[in-house]
Amino acid sequence: MTMATPLSNNTQLSGNVTTKSQEQILYQSSGAIVAAIVVGVIVIFTVVLLILKTYNRRMRVRRELEPKASKLAVPPPLGHHGPGVAQQPTVTFIPVDIHMQSR
Repeated sequence: MTMATPLSNNTQLSGNVTTKSQEQILYQSSGAIVAAIVVGVIVIFTVVLLILKTYNRRMRVRRELEPKASKLAVPPPLGHHGPGVAQQPTVTFIPVDIHMQSR
């Protein structure tokens, strides 16, 4: 009591499964293009971050290796005192007018 299925039905179903419509192919390829663009942007962003990191490290090393005496040898401009510069005490002598009128 086994029932036999017609062969034409099986071949028709397998044909529909393997064939994709042009719309589905375009949809999947556009998804692949978007994914490739996103991956490209992430890669570019990562490369830029790595370049900035190495540049920052080089500049920090260069600043640390600079001689500190060259900065202290140059006197600061008049009227401008930085927060780290200690102001030396100055004594101002104001002469008293000798020819003051006495009452």
